[in-house]
Amino acid sequence: MMKPVTDKRARTLNGVEWDAIPFAELIAGQQPVVLKGAVRDWELVKAAGHSSGRVVEYLKSFYNGKTVATYLADASEKGRYAYTHDLAALNFSTKRLPLDAVLDEILTHKNDPAPPGIYVGSTTIDACLPGLRKENDLLFDDIMFAEHSPLASIWLGNASLISAHYDAPNNIACCAVGKRRFTLFPPSQIHNLYPGPLEPTPGGQAISMVDFANPDFTKHPRFKRALETALVAELEPGDALFYPSMWWHQVEALESLNVLINYWWSTSPKYMGTPMNVLMHSLLSLRDRPKEEKQAWRDVFDYYIFGDSESPVEHLPEHAWGDLGPLDDVKARKLRAYLLNRLNR
Repeated sequence: MMKPVTDKRARTLNGVEWDAIPFAELIAGQQPVVLKGAVRDWELVKAAGHSSGRVVEYLKSFYNGKTVATYLADASEKGRYAYTHDLAALNFSTKRLPLDAVLDEILTHKNDPAPPGIYVGSTTIDACLPGLRKENDLLFDDIMFAEHSPLASIWLGNASLISAHYDAPNNIACCAVGKRRFTLFPPSQIHNLYPGPLEPTPGGQAISMVDFANPDFTKHPRFKRALETALVAELEPGDALFYPSMWWHQVEALESLNVLINYWWSTSPKYMGTPMNVLMHSLLSLRDRPKEEKQAWRDVFDYYIFGDSESPVEHLPEHAWGDLGPLDDVKARKLRAYLLNRLNR
């Protein structure tokens, strides 16, 4: 088990009940917050208090027989899921396996000093464990969820380390079984975290090239700056962690059996496209232009995109706003059709 990279801890709220999580306050704060004991009354957490066998038995009682994507790593990787040394591939294989068999295999290696890595990540709970959420769920009754129902996923496996990466949605991660450690960095630290290739990736986003347990400051000198902003959140069964959209996070599962349930949600309208598409299109259209042109386009983007959305139209009559006006589902469809037409030429 690696030591925490910093003594600085994420803020903790004590005594938060699962049905009284202050979602609006968390979003407004834009900082990671530990919700101590927020899900302590979940039946899955209670099962964890008995034994690993009780946890497996409990999960199997909901299992519907569907296979799940399972990451398998050699014992020599010590549970770290990342790139191979030459960056040509990932250091683990992926297979679709029955969940009950995966759970049994984890128990088989429970007492191994150097077990193979076994990890099931981001699996929609209702797809493979229908009914589990009746006894293990959060109450999302804040107005922000009227049009943004969270996606509930389960993550389970033996000891693992998922290298630092970011996710586009907001996240509440609920530690149900085993202990977890999150190491978190604000989005501004991307330059200091040395992201790897955009393809392949373990889960859709580039991961940090830095080995936090043994950082090479010759290869990655700017990581020292990232460490100045790092926060650590250590979770026990029954604790939850909120962290905002785009925050970088490394996740360590520290026991021989670990189960986490998380909820992703966005506060952006559903008709909006993903910014990752903008990034990829920018690689095609902007990145390799002359420096002076790129600066000019940066000014254009600041004016139309990153600045006040009212500024570009404040001097125009409303009938002339066109695509600069407020976006809605109809306008989003038209813009998408326009872009597809232009890209296909």
